[in-house]
Amino acid sequence: MKIINAVKKQIFNILKYFFLIFFALVAVVPVVSCVFTAFKTADEYQTTSVITPPSNWLNFDNFVKAFQTANMGRAFLNSLIVMVFVLAVSVIVGTQLAYVLNRFEFLGNKLIRNLFLFASLLPSIAMQVSVYKIMSNLELVNHLYGYIIMMCGTDVISIYIFIQFMENISPSLDESAIIDGASYFQIYWKIIRPLLRPAVVTSCILKGVAVYNEYYCANLYLMDKRIRTISTSLYTFVGPMGSQYNLICAGVLISLFPALVVFILCQKQIYSGITAGAVKG
Repeated sequence: MKIINAVKKQIFNILKYFFLIFFALVAVVPVVSCVFTAFKTADEYQTTSVITPPSNWLNFDNFVKAFQTANMGRAFLNSLIVMVFVLAVSVIVGTQLAYVLNRFEFLGNKLIRNLFLFASLLPSIAMQVSVYKIMSNLELVNHLYGYIIMMCGTDVISIYIFIQFMENISPSLDESAIIDGASYFQIYWKIIRPLLRPAVVTSCILKGVAVYNEYYCANLYLMDKRIRTISTSLYTFVGPMGSQYNLICAGVLISLFPALVVFILCQKQIYSGITAGAVKG
């Protein structure tokens, strides 16, 4: 019996490590292939395998050409502008709305929560015909501020994160502040908002990554090359005559660099924010 159990345990360990290694390779191989391709010339890419290392690791011509041709400097600036405004509106409106829904009982409270839940279940692509018609009638298409307004109105998950986190904040803090003469806005600004900082970090991470990588709506509503975001700027190297994958991969690595720097510098705050903001109790 002991031998059978030992054999079962050994088989389980083998299968466990096999699947761990397999899924690790599934995640790593595309990244490695992208790095290899970014350093290859066009001829070298066409004549070698995607997992073959480049002959010259100092070939930075693809990075220079990708940055200049795709105007990635302007694209980075556009993406930064969009992120700053969207995150600011998302945090301010989301925390205030969560404060109202969590602290006040009024007619329609549950209805508003259910409507947010219903909105989160609707596929965004299925609604793009109606959204595009509204944006077009308001003359917000092909304008960066129009894209910002649209992105500000598509954040449901953050509101639920704030509401969930506020369940851990005792209402006695509000009552003590009211006794001391504080208004509801002062309670929100001086008590609730600072305590929601871990949830704000979590929300900014999720929303920031989504806005930075968003492609479909950016490609649909920002057709002018001067207002392209970083995700749509890579579309410069895709055309009817073929795609320049060595330049695309170089552009992808360039676009990953700011996110990598932010993660390295702020990983402690990111991990603490996710842990404190996403776990109840």
